Order: sequence, then structure tokens, then C-alpha cells
Amino acid sequence: MSASHSVQGKEAPYYYVPADSAHPVRTAVTLLAMALGAAAWFNDVSWGKWLLLVGVLGLFVSLYFWFGDAIQESEAGLNSKRIDLSYRWGMSWFIFSEVMFFAGFFGALWYIRVITTPWLGDLDHRLLLWPDFQAVWPNFGPAGIVEEFQTMGPFWLPTINTALLLTSGVTLTIAHHALRASHRGKAIFWLFATVLLGFIFVGCQAYEYHHAIYDLNLKFSSGAYGSLFYMLTGFHGFHVIVGATMLTVILIRLIRGHFTADNHFGFEGAAWYWHFVDVVWLGLYLFVYWF
Repeated sequence: MSASHSVQGKEAPYYYVPADSAHPVRTAVTLLAMALGAAAWFNDVSWGKWLLLVGVLGLFVSLYFWFGDAIQESEAGLNSKRIDLSYRWGMSWFIFSEVMFFAGFFGALWYIRVITTPWLGDLDHRLLLWPDFQAVWPNFGPAGIVEEFQTMGPFWLPTINTALLLTSGVTLTIAHHALRASHRGKAIFWLFATVLLGFIFVGCQAYEYHHAIYDLNLKFSSGAYGSLFYMLTGFHGFHVIVGATMLTVILIRLIRGHFTADNHFGFEGAAWYWHFVDVVWLGLYLFVYWF
């Protein structure tokens, strides 16, 4: 067992069990406030958006202290190899759940394009239901009930965003290898570059949305194409923000002297998540912008 898994020369506990904590209860309360606030806001209740805001802020505060305790336990050497393995399995299953989350949206895109659209455009449906329906992708619905819009092509902003994310994957890998070689300064520099590229991506996507809405008239209400475009790219953008925030925390911890060449799963877990985000974007780039 490495020295990073010890406390003052003694081995860490076989499996460290923390003391009772109120963090789960506080987090559950904030999530409940978020759900009630969102439901009230969607139903035009005046206090709904404020309750949602309180819930979001409360969630951040709760997670800040909860993760802070977990970091202190790690830095105190209380986490044995078995705890490390538990963290790895937990992060693996979390990323797997995210894979299935995006698989649902990609599946919806495939089903609408390959099955539903041709099916609704066959002779029987055109004669009985929608004579004016055109089985093309994207379409404007039966009788043109959807406002005309232009689709978002791959040039040039989506291609630039692809280059940004792929480059960030490279810089993150360099930072990881530097940490494993105990080159902390190099690791900090390349991780900072990764975080910067991630937030530049978010800024570019915000500009892309402005262009899509005001120049292309592409909105969430623009039929199945508009809904899927914003659901896929929007959720991916949210995951980029989450991933960049995670890497920012790891960067701060690196600067403070946390992690060693042998014990740095916090870094690795965030890196796994970031590479997952990169792979999802490649799928989006191909199937949303090109095909």
C-alpha cells in the first residue's frame, strides 16, 4: 500500500466508514425545493422561480461541504485501496448511466429520421391523414404547421467546437501524464489549458444558439428537428459545464498540493468524465450537423 494511503506511517482502515452526516438530508431537501419550484414556475406561479433558485443555490452549498469532507478524508489518508476501488466503480457506473441517457436521445433521432418520417409519408398515411406531408428530413410537419427554419450545418462553428474539445482531450492527457511523473507545475499548466478550452467551447455554443434562433429561426418549437437539436446539444453543453467545473476543482486542488503520482483518482475520475463528453460530441457532430 502506498504512502498516500496511510496516516502518520500507519495503514489506512480496511474500509473507512465516515461518521453520521446531515449532508444527504440537506441535499434531498434542496432537490425537493428545486422540483417544487420548477413545477410551480412552469405553471406560472409567481414564487416558483425563486424557490427553484433557492434550491439550486442550496444544492451547490450542500455539495460544496459534502465534497469538502470527502476531500479531507482523502488528504488525511483515511481512504484505503478498497475505498479507491469503490470510487472507481461508482464513477464507472455513473458514466454508464450518462451513456444510456444520451443513447435515448440518439435513439429518438434515429427512430424519427429512419422509421417515423418515411412511415408517415407512405401512401396510406398521406391519403388518410396528411395529404401535404413530405417525408423529408427535416420537415415542417403536416400542412407546414411549423415555421420555416434553416438547419445548422457543420461549418464553421461546430467544426471549431470539435477542434476545441479534441484539443482539450489532448491537453488533459498531457496533464495526467505529467502528474503521474510528479511534474506538478506542468500538470497545472496543461490542466488550466483544458479548463480554458472547455469554457471557450461553452461560449462558442452560446453564440451558436444566438445565431440559430435569430438568424436561422431555429427554435425548440421547430418540429422534431428543433427539439432534438436543442435537447442533444443543450444537454451536452450542460455536461461540458459540469465537466469543466469538476476540472476547475481539480486544478485548485493541484495548486494546493493535493494528489500524488500514485494517488490521484479525483483527477482520473474527472478525466474519465471529460473524455466521455468528448466522445458524445463526436457523435453529435456527425449525426446532428453532418447527417
